[in-house]
Amino acid sequence: MCSSKSKLHSATQINGRPVLQPTSNQVPSLEKRNSIKKTGSPKSPITTDNVNSKSFTKSLLSPPVSPKLKSPRPAAVKRGNDPNVLNTSAEKIMTPKKLASLVKKPKNVGVAPCYDSSLIVEAPGSIAAARREHVAIMQEQRKLRIAHYGRTKSAKSEGKVPGLDSFANGDNNDREEKRCSFITPNSDPIYVAYHDEEWGVPVHDDKLLFELLVLTAAQVGSDWTSVLKKRRAFREAFSGFDAEVVAKFTEKKIPSLSANYAIDLSQVRGIVDNSIRILEVKKQFGSFDKYLWGFVNHKPINTQYRSSQKIPVKTSKSEAISKDMVKKGFRFVGPTVIHSFMQAAGLTNDHLITCTRHLQCTALASHQPAVAPAL
Repeated sequence: MCSSKSKLHSATQINGRPVLQPTSNQVPSLEKRNSIKKTGSPKSPITTDNVNSKSFTKSLLSPPVSPKLKSPRPAAVKRGNDPNVLNTSAEKIMTPKKLASLVKKPKNVGVAPCYDSSLIVEAPGSIAAARREHVAIMQEQRKLRIAHYGRTKSAKSEGKVPGLDSFANGDNNDREEKRCSFITPNSDPIYVAYHDEEWGVPVHDDKLLFELLVLTAAQVGSDWTSVLKKRRAFREAFSGFDAEVVAKFTEKKIPSLSANYAIDLSQVRGIVDNSIRILEVKKQFGSFDKYLWGFVNHKPINTQYRSSQKIPVKTSKSEAISKDMVKKGFRFVGPTVIHSFMQAAGLTNDHLITCTRHLQCTALASHQPAVAPAL
């Protein structure tokens, strides 16, 4: 049996009906709850001299609120009646839409404003001023070149357009003949004549081949203009480059030739030795011409260069010829010298395709063998 204390019941009203419940299970009603909340537990007294009791209790019950800080930006100030005037950050801020409505579009859209060039003044030492000075110097240099070399006449400068009849009749004298780019207005006339008449022309004469081999070896460390000016002296010294006569030069004659014609002694000895080698080649191949042209299958090599910078100083073919000639005892026949000799003797046509001599040398390949030019 349970004790009587634990069985004590009390009647409570639930949904308008009396219900018996144990005392421990009783739930306080809503009115009792409100009364408990209103009375509350006794709080410790707070003594303040200058604080209102009502405002103090309100602050305890309400959540804390962060203090409002003053914005560092001053309040917007509207100056005048013009809405577009914004002089400082304190003035009225305009949104993009408002700004777009206030901006007036120009009537002529797409037309850039024109300014007089005389109004533009560059500061001294600026990039624009330096550029203007550079252009002025270039114009003065151009005037000096025109005054020195002259200006070629053209249909555009004269204001005349040539008709079809002038081309049909071959009236092209006004146009300057095109040459290879290494021929310049400053080139010596003897060198220009050599380019226009001999360089690249196929040569089949043994004496002329011997002469060109000597000249190409002599221009190493010098230039073609200097060698061409001494060409007559070379012919006189070496008996017109007759290999049979040169091969008989004695040791006493070699120093005198070097002294009389101002030719290096080692070069004279090399020419005499090469004449002996040519005689040996003639016995083996029948002629010096057949020996040399056999390396290119008796047809000149036609190149298609557009710029003189593209022309090589030596090729695999010149290296092969040089190697074979060295084996036979020739002197001063390196790959670079042999390539220059091939250009001079017409074994290779290295005229630029823009040069008029390119097609002319190609056509001369089927003509009669070249003969040594008269001096």
